[in-house]
Amino acid sequence: MITLGIESSCDETGVALYQMGRGLLAHALHTQIAMHSEYGGVVPELASRDHVQRVIPLVRQVLSEAEVSLEQVDAIAYTQGPGLGGALLVGASVANALAYALDIPTIGIHHLEGHLLSPLLSDPAPYFPFVALLVSGGHTQLMRVDDVGRYTLLGETLDDAAGEAFDKSAKLLGLGYPGGPALSKLAAQGNPDRFKLPRPMLHSGDLDFSFSGLKTAVLTLTKQHEVDDQTRADIACATQEAIIDVLAYKARAALAQTGLSQLVVAGGVGANQLLRQRLSKDIGKRGGKVFYPDLQFCTDNGAMIAFAGALRLAQHQGRKDYRFDVKPRWDLQEMCIK
Repeated sequence: MITLGIESSCDETGVALYQMGRGLLAHALHTQIAMHSEYGGVVPELASRDHVQRVIPLVRQVLSEAEVSLEQVDAIAYTQGPGLGGALLVGASVANALAYALDIPTIGIHHLEGHLLSPLLSDPAPYFPFVALLVSGGHTQLMRVDDVGRYTLLGETLDDAAGEAFDKSAKLLGLGYPGGPALSKLAAQGNPDRFKLPRPMLHSGDLDFSFSGLKTAVLTLTKQHEVDDQTRADIACATQEAIIDVLAYKARAALAQTGLSQLVVAGGVGANQLLRQRLSKDIGKRGGKVFYPDLQFCTDNGAMIAFAGALRLAQHQGRKDYRFDVKPRWDLQEMCIK
């Protein structure tokens, strides 16, 4: 079975083809970073319009690269939520229109499920069960994953996500969009001993997170000090260290609480090299192992949607009525198989 996957939840248009037994056949991605950087963040209406322009050319591109005709596609998966409503509607409508024309099934995929399962595309890949740390601009969650569709929430952020903490702190420091990668790059030039920022909820006794107070602490530093180039780098370094300390501590606690030895890290913040080094070192010392998606699959992409769709379709969850809706807000546990 060949599954076409379409991702359009925010500011990346991703399309991919996945075939059970063969793996990923082709994938293509268009990012809107250049367009949104002029505004310092994602403009939803512009994002939706750009998806309209990009999705069909990207479908044609992956079909050509994989040497697969549209008629050979057996099913279409698309991101149904969460995300920007208008952007989601673009992918959903294109997926269902194509499927209707081809008389093949569609399946709506939860965006976070795509991220959560994306490390299974790598080699070596984890096996079930494992703990997943989902860290992105909009989400920070720890999940126990027993199988496809069998997820248990262990902890989540009570306010800002880790990615938001990166981006908002970067904005306070006058860095460009997207802020997270810019802050991490600048942090490499900073002195980690100059400033000490709080580690919110580090010893809360649960697996929840909170990062809004960290942003406030960064704001306070920028007001207390003359922010020259070195100070900016030092604050960036302290910010990154604080976020990573909290993520690493909670991830270790989740493994201890569940008795599992495998950690999967997914989402855009999962591309952070310092986070990867810290987790691999800390968890490796305890006899565990950490799995990451390839860097190209950390951000939003069509490959993870095609893959998650193929796994769901193997469980006979596709449909052919072509009525659809999108879910800008969607709890991942609603996707659990009963």
